[in-house]
Amino acid sequence: MRFILLVWFLILDVVQSQSVVKTLPGFSGELPFKLETGYIGVGQSNGVQLFYYFVESERSPRDDPLMIWLTGGPGCSGLAALLYEIGPLRFDYAKSSAGNKPTLALNPYSWTKVANIIFLDQFAGAGFSYSTTQEGYYNGDYKSIAEIYEFLRKWFRDVHPEFLPNPLYISGGSYTGLTIPVIIQHILDDNRAGQQPQLNLKGYVLGNPLADVTSDLNLRITFAHGHALISDQLYESLKKNCKGKYVNADPANVACALDLQVYDWCVGKLFDENILEPHCRSSESHKPNTFQWARNNLGDGLEPINERTATQLPAEPWCREHNYILSHIWANAKIVQEALYVREGKKTGWMKCNISSTYAYEIMNVMDYHQNFTRTGLQALIYSGDHDSVVPYVATEAWIERLNISLNSEWEPWFADGQVAGYTMQYTHNSFVLTYATIKGAGHAAPEYKPQQSQAMLKRWFAYYPLLRADQHSPS
Repeated sequence: MRFILLVWFLILDVVQSQSVVKTLPGFSGELPFKLETGYIGVGQSNGVQLFYYFVESERSPRDDPLMIWLTGGPGCSGLAALLYEIGPLRFDYAKSSAGNKPTLALNPYSWTKVANIIFLDQFAGAGFSYSTTQEGYYNGDYKSIAEIYEFLRKWFRDVHPEFLPNPLYISGGSYTGLTIPVIIQHILDDNRAGQQPQLNLKGYVLGNPLADVTSDLNLRITFAHGHALISDQLYESLKKNCKGKYVNADPANVACALDLQVYDWCVGKLFDENILEPHCRSSESHKPNTFQWARNNLGDGLEPINERTATQLPAEPWCREHNYILSHIWANAKIVQEALYVREGKKTGWMKCNISSTYAYEIMNVMDYHQNFTRTGLQALIYSGDHDSVVPYVATEAWIERLNISLNSEWEPWFADGQVAGYTMQYTHNSFVLTYATIKGAGHAAPEYKPQQSQAMLKRWFAYYPLLRADQHSPS
């Protein structure tokens, strides 16, 4: 009997394991917030082991909302969002320079100031998630969706049932705009069917998300014209010769092809994720044609950077990619992986984004899902960094308009620290409310570029406070 129990506990440990992380290399002293890491097994025989980071709210964990954050890619690690976007830690670039070891500092604009957040390495091969079988590494949209949903249900049921009453928000950016709506629909359907546990889904948060691939990418032309990246003459010629269809344009249409070549020449040296910053990719051959539909042209699939390739990057001019070197050095250190309780021998190396050539890109349009959500009582926050040319704000505005729901408040500025932080509109349909906001000067992952403004936006939205008037009446 004791042998049977021992075998059972060993099996359970493989299926899931959780550990509280109190200290991390590069950070002085104990962490002033609660960080838990762990694995949850999903799929056939729990063969896929998904790794996660869970940070409790620094305000009131039992009362504050719970978010699961899904990083784009597909194939980007949740640790990237934790360290560069919305988590409680960030790299101290001044102290980490000149050959020093990566140093961590607290992020005063973390979203964990107002929410509990699960950061997930979404499928086997991403971050520290792995598979016990080779088949587990063959991923795609629907397989990833099924695994994330199974993970979420098991996390609530087996690990943290005490968080079931908390308002739940499914959140992410970029490519996850195509997968999150399907996850939300699964939750809605299973809740209606009485499936246990009942998840307290209240809404979703999407940043610079894809929703309709063809339309979203076509509107890069409109974005470029609006930001004076192409001339009026080229813009009119493109519309005339390509008839508004730029994605995978007909190669036999010579006039359109020539116009697209001029367009690529005009924008080819820009940093797609934020057109205000320098473009410093080490190899131009990795940048695909702007309008040949390639999922790794979303800005998340950066060429892997590690200690070997870091020496190949020039010190000047500064590039945002240089910031990512630190995460590759830090996360691949054995002492760090031990501190995070990464399973020994289960991961050969960490990459910020691991774009697999075997990934099945199966979803191109999720407009029907968004239309369905307008008949629910969900709350939605959709935001766009207004200098992102990967999934430009004009594309997001276009698909929101296509939902054909009532405009409750017109386009108006919203403020942070006495300055215009962006512009916002609000839409309603019965009890469904969608808040749309731009973040001025931000790029593809807006909180990375404008952390203070992004935190202010989320804090006010969670408080059901109008973004535009919070400059005069800031919530506590």
